[in-house]
Amino acid sequence: MPEATADEPSRWRDPKRYLWLSALAVPTLPFQAGALAHLTGLELFWWWGPVFAFVLIPVLDAAVGRDGSNPPEAIMKALDADRYYRWCTYLYLPLQYGALVWACGIWAYGGLSVAGDLGLAATTGVVAGVAINTAHELGHKRQRVERRLSRIALAQTWYGHFFVEHNHGHHLRVATPEDPASSRLGESFWRFLPRTVLGGVRSAWRIESARLERRGRRVWSGDNQVLTAWALSAALFAALTAAFGWAVLPYLAVQAVLGFCLLESVNYLEHYGLLRERLPDGRYERVAPRHSWNSDNTVSNLLLFQLQRHSDHHANPLRRYQTLRHFDEAPELPSGYATMIVTCWFPRVWRRIMDARLLAHYDGDVTLANRRPTAGVRRDVSSRRGA
Repeated sequence: MPEATADEPSRWRDPKRYLWLSALAVPTLPFQAGALAHLTGLELFWWWGPVFAFVLIPVLDAAVGRDGSNPPEAIMKALDADRYYRWCTYLYLPLQYGALVWACGIWAYGGLSVAGDLGLAATTGVVAGVAINTAHELGHKRQRVERRLSRIALAQTWYGHFFVEHNHGHHLRVATPEDPASSRLGESFWRFLPRTVLGGVRSAWRIESARLERRGRRVWSGDNQVLTAWALSAALFAALTAAFGWAVLPYLAVQAVLGFCLLESVNYLEHYGLLRERLPDGRYERVAPRHSWNSDNTVSNLLLFQLQRHSDHHANPLRRYQTLRHFDEAPELPSGYATMIVTCWFPRVWRRIMDARLLAHYDGDVTLANRRPTAGVRRDVSSRRGA
C-alpha cells in the first residue's frame, strides 16, 4: 500500500489541497455550455456536459495518469478534521442549483431549438448525476447539516430514497446477490438498470418502514424519510414550473432521469462480479477492499471527491474523501469512471475487458464471483478463460 511520506509527517501538506476545487467545474457546466454557444453561435455547444464528462475527462485521465499515494497515517486525524475540505463539497450545492435555475430560464425564454434544449438538459443531467456523488459524500457523515445538504442535493433527480437505501441497505449487502446495487458477472448494464432502480426504491421503502415500525410511528407520515425526500423534489419541480411555466417540465424530467442513470452506471461498475463469501454461521464475511473495484486515475478522482477509492470507502464509510486510501489488494479498473461509464453501456465491450480482469482477481475460479443465476454465464466465462 504506497504512502505519500515526507521527512516529517507533521510537515506533510496535501499536494492536491487546492486541486479539489476543480470538482466545482462540474456544476458550472451549463454556464460553460452557454458561454461556448454564445461565443461561437453554435447550438451544439449546449451538449458540452457530455463532451466534458465522456471525452475530455478520459483524455485527461490518460494524459495525467494515476496516483496511488496515501497520506501518512500520522496526519490522518488532522486531515479529516480540516474544515476546508468540507467547504469544497458544500460549495457544490449553490452552484448546482444556480445552474438548474439558469437552465430553466433558458428552456423557458432562450429560444433554442429542441436539439439545443435537449443538449442543455443532458449537460444539466451530468451536473445532477455528479450531485448524487456529492450527496453520497455528505450523506455518510454524522453532522446534521451535512446530512440535510445531502438530501437537498438529491432533490434534483428525485433520488432522495438513495440516502436511506445506500446507507442502510447497500453498505450492509454490498457484493452479495441480495444487493440491487451490486452488478453480477454476465449481467449487462441494461439488464442491471431496471433491477437496481426498482430494487433500490423497494429496499428504501422496506428499510424506512421497518425503522418507523420499530419506533412505533406511522409509515405514512412526515417521519418517513423516503416520503419527505420525494416531497422535497415535488416542491422543487413545482416551484420551478410556477416560476418558468410548464415548458420546463419535460427538460426537468430528462435531466433527472439522466442524472440517476449516471449514478446507476457508477453503481454497475463499482462492484461488478465481486462477491463476499458466506461464513459457516450463514452470514457474509466482513466487507474488505477486495470487494470493490478501484481506480487511482488522478483527474476523475479530483472531480468525484475520490469516489473511485471505493474499497476504503466501504471499509470505512465515515472516512472523508481526502483521507481515502489506496489498497494493493483492491481490484483495479483499467481506467477512471468517466471512461468506464461509457464502456459499460456497450455490454460486449465491457465483458471483453472486465470479465478477464474479474477472473484474474479470482485466480480463474468463476465460482467465487457474483454471477447471474443462469448456466449460460458459466459456459460463456469458462470459454473466455480458456481463450
